Amino acid sequence: MWFFNSPEIVFGEDALSYLEQIEGERALIVTDPTLHQLGFTERVERPLQAAQIATRVFAEVEPEPSIQTVQRGAALAADFAPDWIIGLGGGSAIDAAKAIQALYERPDLEPEAISPIIPLGIARTKLIAIPTTSGTGSEATWALVLTDTAEKRKIALASRELVPRLAIVDPALTRDLPARITADTGLDALTHAVEGYTSTWSSDFTEGLCLKACQLVFRYLERAVVDGHDMEAREHLANAASIAGLGFGNANLGLAHAMGHSFGGLFKQPHGRCVALFLPYIMDYTLNNGYTRYADLARFAGVSQAADDLAAGRDLVQATRDLQARV
Repeated sequence: MWFFNSPEIVFGEDALSYLEQIEGERALIVTDPTLHQLGFTERVERPLQAAQIATRVFAEVEPEPSIQTVQRGAALAADFAPDWIIGLGGGSAIDAAKAIQALYERPDLEPEAISPIIPLGIARTKLIAIPTTSGTGSEATWALVLTDTAEKRKIALASRELVPRLAIVDPALTRDLPARITADTGLDALTHAVEGYTSTWSSDFTEGLCLKACQLVFRYLERAVVDGHDMEAREHLANAASIAGLGFGNANLGLAHAMGHSFGGLFKQPHGRCVALFLPYIMDYTLNNGYTRYADLARFAGVSQAADDLAAGRDLVQATRDLQARV
């Protein structure tokens, strides 16, 4: 027996204004210091104020959030007693919001104990994810990653209860994202799509999502990197990230993420860059062992017309390397 987990998703132009329609009393906004300084929290607070919802901001999330950070956020939540927790930012902020929700609902729980087999009993809060990058897909999944700074390792955690109640995917929030971050996060989305499609847990419910996400990244990532104000590219790339999140979040990931997590935890490099570094080598290795499912991705993405599956798969590997070089 399998489950398909998904938030309600509001997407497209002006999606952020949907916050005016939610009901509640208090919302805790979880974000990072840079986004807070750039005024992103104010952009979220305005529609919440229109909905007469009081807000408090926790703006201490660092890249690859640490256990200590989410524990501080949970302590603030305990003091504020929110009925909404809002993750605003990239995957780090959204993952931190998930962990803060879990620890607020279960203060007896150590962060490392968050697991699909341990009930959290989420009852007091609802989670909203608002991505400001296009890559992690955390807004659409039940997974999160924390960093154990003492051990210099990343900890992958998951609970079906931590799927956001609502994801707001507004491309305007990515408009001014720097080219380097656009590239890194976009390559993360591509890796999600490829690994989600080729996962041994992929299914009829996930394969189409991963195929479409792969196609969108190949079509629009370079455009968004070259011109961040190309809103057609930004919108399709934002959609690709969430679609890939739905795909891999209901299948699984692979060796590129396993190695990328270890590499990133050790060398403190951006997550998307780390997983993308390993992706073409892993695809090449599995192709050399007769694996043919990459051919479906290559043809659907439009990077191969080869009739032979292995040849089409090699075209995907080369197209991935070429895209990485261009962005």
